[in-house]
Amino acid sequence: MSQVLQTEPPVAHPELAARPAQPALWQTATLAGLLLWLYATTLTHLVAQWWHDPNFSHGFFVPLFAAFVIWQERRRLAGVKLQPAWPGALILGLGLCVLILGQMGAEIFLARLSLLIVLAGLIVLFLGWSFFRAVLFPWAFLVLMIPIPAIVFNQITFPLQLLASKVASTVLPWLGVPVLREGNVMVLPAMALEVADACSGIRSLMSLATLAVIYGYLMERSTALRVLLALASLPIAVAANSLRVVGTGLLVQYWDPDKAQGFFHEFQGWLMFVASLVMLYLLHRGIRLIWPDEGGEL
Repeated sequence: MSQVLQTEPPVAHPELAARPAQPALWQTATLAGLLLWLYATTLTHLVAQWWHDPNFSHGFFVPLFAAFVIWQERRRLAGVKLQPAWPGALILGLGLCVLILGQMGAEIFLARLSLLIVLAGLIVLFLGWSFFRAVLFPWAFLVLMIPIPAIVFNQITFPLQLLASKVASTVLPWLGVPVLREGNVMVLPAMALEVADACSGIRSLMSLATLAVIYGYLMERSTALRVLLALASLPIAVAANSLRVVGTGLLVQYWDPDKAQGFFHEFQGWLMFVASLVMLYLLHRGIRLIWPDEGGEL
């Protein structure tokens, strides 16, 4: 055979050879199927709580927004160098241990939290630390979809009830409504008002915090200002709920005691939530008037 016809064997490009192949579609589908099988009961109970408990109804929007962020960053993620790391197996094992502890101890919060740990372990194990850092925000945002434990929820709710009643009992006398406060119960001339769990503001607080994170991501480039907006949503929600209690007291005293319940009460809650969003927006605009976004971030 002529030496001219003999060719050298093809050699892979160094950069292509050094880049690990992405997991095949069947591998991804298999892992997703295993996760769904493993967490089927946990996810079913989680969605049911979102549906039936108004305090956590914002949970429906959290995974949807996380998926939107990943889809929006798909081109940047496609350029991330994949370097699978074995420490991901340790994280995966930790997540499975947390799942077992949650199921054995009937602690649904741990079982739900384990899902995020398992996801982190799988990402690091198959895609690497660089890819995990690239999806850190949508992964961390998923924490907001998990309802806080009942014991922590109760520890937060009662102080909020007391705070709302204290603010209302201080403001109402300035508006001509005498008030005698006993704990979270306010005695007005027309009737006694109790700041119940539903009026503590915890629902609007968690919903507003979630929306503040979404708003900051969509409207801001500065990480510091995004964090500031998320933190500012907490006092804004508390202030709006206190104003709601004051407004209820005014309705009872100067209009009709029946307006403390029913449609007007619910409508007032929605109105205060919209007012909270407006206050968050005005805060953002005010900060940007002081520190314009012209290359120098806050």
